[in-house]
Amino acid sequence: MSNSKVFVEVVAKHDTYGNVRPLSIRWEDGRVFEVDRLIDIRKAASLKGGGVGIRYTCKIMGKQVHLFDDEGKWFMERK
Repeated sequence: MSNSKVFVEVVAKHDTYGNVRPLSIRWEDGRVFEVDRLIDIRKAASLKGGGVGIRYTCKIMGKQVHLFDDEGKWFMERK
């Protein structure tokens, strides 16, 4: 189900230890959302969209969402 995967533009901070922290995402309609809080980072599969990568569990506008980094291509699962 590739239509449940939404590729997004991400602004992220890369530190000297190789850690990546997403700061904001640009949704497909152009709206930009700040990442309020980073809750968890782990290697995981996207059950809805398919693919495996690093899953960032974030709080955006009070909602918990999953943001995936699949070798530099960022995506989220469509609701």
